[in-house]
Formats: sequence, C-alpha cells, structure tokens
Amino acid sequence: MSNIHGIIGYTITPFGANGEGLDLPALGRSIDRLIESGVHAIAPLGSTGEGAYLSDAEWDQVAEFSIRHVARRVPTVVSVSDLTTAKAVRRARFAEAHGADVVMVLPASYWKLSEAEILAHYRAIGDSIGVPIMLYNNPATSGTDMSVELILRIVNSVENVTMVKESTGDIQRMHKLQLLGDGQIPFYNGCNPLALEAFAAGAKGWCTAAPNLIPQLNLDLYEATLAGDLGKARELFYRQLPLLDFILKGGLPATIKAGLRATGLEAGDPRLPVFPLSEAGRSQLQELLTALR
Repeated sequence: MSNIHGIIGYTITPFGANGEGLDLPALGRSIDRLIESGVHAIAPLGSTGEGAYLSDAEWDQVAEFSIRHVARRVPTVVSVSDLTTAKAVRRARFAEAHGADVVMVLPASYWKLSEAEILAHYRAIGDSIGVPIMLYNNPATSGTDMSVELILRIVNSVENVTMVKESTGDIQRMHKLQLLGDGQIPFYNGCNPLALEAFAAGAKGWCTAAPNLIPQLNLDLYEATLAGDLGKARELFYRQLPLLDFILKGGLPATIKAGLRATGLEAGDPRLPVFPLSEAGRSQLQELLTALR
C-alpha cells in the first residue's frame, strides 16, 4: 500500500461550454500543476470534482484519465461513493482495475441508514476489492453521521478499511478516534478551518482543494507541524485561513474553478444546479489571492 500522508489535493472536473462534455486536457493540466507543486497525493472525483453530477460514462472517463495521468507520480485516492451499494461496488472495482491506490467511500443515501446498513455497505465494498478503503465521514453532504464507535466497528469488521477522513468540523472526533483506536488508525482532516488543530491532534494528512490555489502555504503548514514548530504553523495557518473559509463557504467547485481561471487555467463552470461564483465573489476571491502572493 502507498503511504498516504501530507497534503492530498482534490481535483476539479473541467467541463466544456454550458457544463456539457469533459475537458480532459484541462484536467491533465490541473493534475500536473498539483503534482509539480509538491502535493503528496491526488484525490479525483470527490465533491470538488463534482463526482455526484457525472454520468457513469463520464465518471469512468475521469477516473481512468486521472489515474493514468498521475502515472504513479504520487498515490491516487479515488472517491467511489454512490447512492447504492451496487453502484459503489462497481466504481470501486473500476478504480482498482485502473490502478487506484486507495478508494474513498462516503455512505450517501436518500434514506437515513441504520448502523447495520452502513456496516453492510462498507463490507460489500471491502469484499469486492483488494485496495485500501478510506472511510469518509461528512454528514453535511451525505446526511449520515458516523459515530467514532461505529467507525471503529467498521474498521474492525472490514479488513481493508484502514484509514478515516473526518469532516464533521468537530475536533473532538479526531481526539476520540485516537483515544479509542489506541492511536492505530490513520486519520485525515477534511475540514479546512480545522487544519492546524487536526495536525496537532495527530492527523496524518489533510484532504483539501486548497492546493489548486495556494499549494505552497498548505505544504509549508504541514512541514511546520511535522517539525514541531507550532509558532510557525500557527502563523502559516492564520495567514491562509480567510481563503480557506472562503473556499468552504463559497462552495468547492465554484470557488476552485473561479480561482483556477484567475490563475490562468480555464476549467469551465460548475455543472448545474451549482452556479458559478458571482462577480462579487470573484472580486473577493481575487483580493484574497492577491494578499497571499
């Protein structure tokens, strides 16, 4: 298994005019920029990549292209979440067959899932593939909030669920996971405003779209925490916090695509029903980016 650590950069999915069609060359350029900036892993098809808004054929194209283009320069963590277990299993098998190092699973469902249903979902995916699974807890997008106790049940029941991405915005979840898991379960921060606290709590990495716009600041924060330089880490974090907050509140696809456009990489607009960033939002984003140069 690849050593998944550090700054895990989320990719966008570039569309053509009016959100139609895929712009794979633009995706390739965005991946190259992330890798050349020094990120430690690439994560396609998450919420930043608008995976929920792609057809199955489009999802397959983006997954295959991303893995092939990364070409094992860094590990790939492919989000395979879908509404049904069968579709998530299909995506997980597809990602593994094309060379993904890790698949990430968010238990999304229209109906509220019971703990038994969530466990069965992960077990079915785990039984279908051999690569590691990153369990992803993000109730804001999935409608499902997994307690630390449930997460540990899944980890103990499904052999290849070996890492956890925690995005509830509750730092105590990370501390509790460390405590109850005896410090043996690698966990990753998925909430931008908690980056500093998460690293202090022992997070092995930070899954974020921010490296599309400010990779060096993200990497410097990680390196400062590794070095135990809390003063430098604090300064770096609070310097980038206004932009991190803006990205989160403005919506990941809209803010990142607008930011890429401002830095010379055209990735199209988000796919409806998501609107592109407003003129006022673009102006504010430009001011934030300018202040960080």
